[in-house]
Amino acid sequence: MIEEVLAAAAGAAAVFAVYAGAAARVVKQYERGVVFRFGRLRDDVRSPGFTMIVPFVDRLRKVNMQIVTMPVPAQEGITRDNVTVRVDAVVYFKVVDPADAVVRVEDYKFAVSQMAQTSLRSIIGKSDLDDLLSNREKLNQGLELMLDSPAMGWGVAIDRVEIKDVSLPETMKRSMARQAEADRERRARVINADAELQASKKLAEAAGVMSAEPAALQLRLLQTVMAVSAEKNSTLVLPIPVELLRFLERATPTGAAEAAPAEQGQITAPLSEAYLKGRAAAEESVEDLTGTSVEPSPRESDR
Repeated sequence: MIEEVLAAAAGAAAVFAVYAGAAARVVKQYERGVVFRFGRLRDDVRSPGFTMIVPFVDRLRKVNMQIVTMPVPAQEGITRDNVTVRVDAVVYFKVVDPADAVVRVEDYKFAVSQMAQTSLRSIIGKSDLDDLLSNREKLNQGLELMLDSPAMGWGVAIDRVEIKDVSLPETMKRSMARQAEADRERRARVINADAELQASKKLAEAAGVMSAEPAALQLRLLQTVMAVSAEKNSTLVLPIPVELLRFLERATPTGAAEAAPAEQGQITAPLSEAYLKGRAAAEESVEDLTGTSVEPSPRESDR
């Protein structure tokens, strides 16, 4: 009798163990469990932790509640200003209603991917090239609104949409580069002209100061000589302004100016007489060498 009881208890324990193994389920923290009984959705969604279902009657499907990062393949389209571009993006979304995500759409990830590609092509056709390059925040918001409307019916919430890259044709890149270069050259010329205008005003002020003080021009000349000599040049060309010569002429006394020509005449007179005597001697020596009446030397007569 005891053996039969023990055998029955062992059989019941084995059946319970098999039942528990078939009915026990574990739902992770980032998941939710949706139960179907005979193919019909149960109202209660199983929370994270240990849970039990009826074996062979219920079927538990787990839904991931984490934010999904889905890259959108590059889509080629023509902008509103007739430029062909390729744009790719990334979509961040998550499931907010597990029951709708399982029941209302066959594969919510595939549905969101296809909707993102279609919306991206639509955004490309409605936007200009400048908006795609510089005003992406507005385009991201518009793309998010286009995706969020149908996704809410699938139990999915769009968290964020970002346009990653915009690929342009090579001809368009070269045209934009030329445009940027021309704009920078224009700004450089404007800045250079403004600098010349400011420099001319300062030079005009400096000229007014130097005209009032002639010594300032001489000091400026000496500063220029010092700046040039610092470069270790072998030749230095120094222009002497006419104002400096006039200043020296006015500073020279009258007596010294009159004595200078007299002394110069006394010095140049002996020099001119010596020059004439030397020239006469040279002419006589030339006549002796070129004349026809030159007698032969004694050695030539002996021969």
